[in-house]
Amino acid sequence: MSAAMRIVSLHRYPLKGFSAERLTRVVLGAGGHFPADRKFAVENGPSGFDPSRPEHQPKIRFLMLMKNDELARLVTRYDDASDTLSIVHEGQEVVSANLGTADGCDAVVRFLASYVPAESRRGLLRVLTAPDGFRFTDSRSGAVSLINLASVRDLEARIGAPVDPLRFRGNILVEGLEPWQEFTLVGQTFETSGGVRLAISKPIDRCAATAVDPQTGLRDLAIVRTLMSAYGHVDCGVYASITRSGVLSEGQRLMPVNEDEPMRLGL
Repeated sequence: MSAAMRIVSLHRYPLKGFSAERLTRVVLGAGGHFPADRKFAVENGPSGFDPSRPEHQPKIRFLMLMKNDELARLVTRYDDASDTLSIVHEGQEVVSANLGTADGCDAVVRFLASYVPAESRRGLLRVLTAPDGFRFTDSRSGAVSLINLASVRDLEARIGAPVDPLRFRGNILVEGLEPWQEFTLVGQTFETSGGVRLAISKPIDRCAATAVDPQTGLRDLAIVRTLMSAYGHVDCGVYASITRSGVLSEGQRLMPVNEDEPMRLGL
């Protein structure tokens, strides 16, 4: 039987592989993506990406935490209205650039070329912007990602150390489920009082990026190995698609939709 979930926090990652931005409220569009999530990526050497014919690219073609753990020591913020990305390093703003301009993208690249070790670069760096309807997500089909905080706490007990949920880079962090119950929700649809409907599509398999502490940049926990040894899989969290537009806010409840009768919306 499905259980209701409460939204604890909302996060997006405008620049793929870089820091999270916490939001209190977002407007989601049916068939779309989490607003500005993975809208930009930094190409690490030629990727073959063609914005006129966008296709999913392996994450190895971009700067990413799995290989570039130093990225975790940067704090990025994106302003939608001005298309401006700021990068803060050790408490100091090192870049503030309009990613809608060539000069702005060049400013980001100049800093990263001086910051990312040469041995980690596969070629020239370049800021890419996703065209409408496309995002630089790891999954070809997952538009929104949900993380069950009870599963993260259960993993903490197995690993014997605190596990920051942001290691899993999810959009929606929820509570109210049993540990790992999220996997049983695949194929089900949930709705909020803001009208949003999310259809749970598949579990999210994890990579070595989860080993990196999102605050310190230290590669300190064997998350993937622990998942496999403790549970026999490397999954944490689930993907969902947006099937109806609306507003999503912290504190809302995600309630299972009963397709056969009107539902009572969560507050």
